[in-house]
Amino acid sequence: MAKIKPFKALRPRSTQVEKVATLPYDVFSEQEARDIVRRQPESFLKIVRPETVFPEGTDMYSDEVYAKASEMLREEVANGFMKEEDSECYYIYRQIMSGRSQTGVVACFSVDDYLNNVIKKHEYTTHDKEADRTKHIEVCSAQTGMVFLAYQDKYDLSSIIDGITVRDPLYDFTSKDNVRQTVWKVDDASEIEAITAAFGNMDSLYIADGHHRCASAASVCCRKREENPDFSGNEEFNFTMAVAFPQNQLYIYPYNRVVKDLNGMTGKQFIRALEQTGFVVTRVENGVFQPRKKGEMAMFLGEDWYKVEATHKVIRSDSVGSLDVSMLQDFVLDGLLGIKDPRKDKRVEFVGGIRGMGELERRCRNDMTLAFAMYPTSMDELFRVTDDGLVMPPKSTWFEPKLQSGLFVHTI
Repeated sequence: MAKIKPFKALRPRSTQVEKVATLPYDVFSEQEARDIVRRQPESFLKIVRPETVFPEGTDMYSDEVYAKASEMLREEVANGFMKEEDSECYYIYRQIMSGRSQTGVVACFSVDDYLNNVIKKHEYTTHDKEADRTKHIEVCSAQTGMVFLAYQDKYDLSSIIDGITVRDPLYDFTSKDNVRQTVWKVDDASEIEAITAAFGNMDSLYIADGHHRCASAASVCCRKREENPDFSGNEEFNFTMAVAFPQNQLYIYPYNRVVKDLNGMTGKQFIRALEQTGFVVTRVENGVFQPRKKGEMAMFLGEDWYKVEATHKVIRSDSVGSLDVSMLQDFVLDGLLGIKDPRKDKRVEFVGGIRGMGELERRCRNDMTLAFAMYPTSMDELFRVTDDGLVMPPKSTWFEPKLQSGLFVHTI
């Protein structure tokens, strides 16, 4: 049973939303973030990446950097760019990318549901990233980014949502990544009650993206409970801001890998090792090979693309082992190349599938040696792993479109 509540969002005025809204903090390199903030000083990116307003080389984890984020958030309110709602609301949030639409409910979700595994995780968090977002929330007294949740198709909210989205929207604009962003405010008491009840019938919610944001909200909540032992459970710090979308509207891109070296092997030796491990490797004569089904990978080595097919020797049936990304990690990256922890090993990097196959070629010609393009993980696979109480290898999923930061802030 999922517990949610409406909230008084701090949000941009409609006339300012296009200037304020930005992609999430963690999709940009430091230089990319600095360039955006320099060109677009109204962007909310300066608040979620406050080091961008300091000289290069400034420690992004210093106290003065976090304090600046809080100061700039207050300035946004003072200068009229952002305003808090008069009453608690839900929001309906629709994104349309390349003709494909996903429509979700923005709300505050119970931290206890995260702690008790009603809100389920599919990957581990890293200490540094979790500590960063935890301190950002604490210093700003606000959650500035949304968690991206999914719910199963059997929970159908379409009749409620359809009745709301026929009205005039609160926001309707095309973001800089060419995604149409539309938001409707829900402040009618009967509609709020219906949405709350619909989520109350859900057994589980699943984190699609935003594990660090959710974990950080939970960390802040636990600390505040220790400081306030008489807490009621209704305080804002007991909830995390998120948007929940139905499973059937979500699309997962592959998360590809590029590797620095072949662990002392030549190209021919590496291909031979792949074949001995349990893969069929076929050189592509013309153009690029795009994986078309589970168990297929594309590999770029030298100046050639190869089709790499799994055989029974490497195919497993358990929920984690059966993932293509697990097969690659266990039998190739670890088994052949000695990359045991891809979260820490600098010899491997991850490239979102939305960047295309050309990006993999570019990296191999620039600073890497080997690339693997994956067949995307499915939502059913994500649900199966999390329902088993397990986690996927790092960077198993890449969801698009990304949520915009700056549309809503949850003050705690």
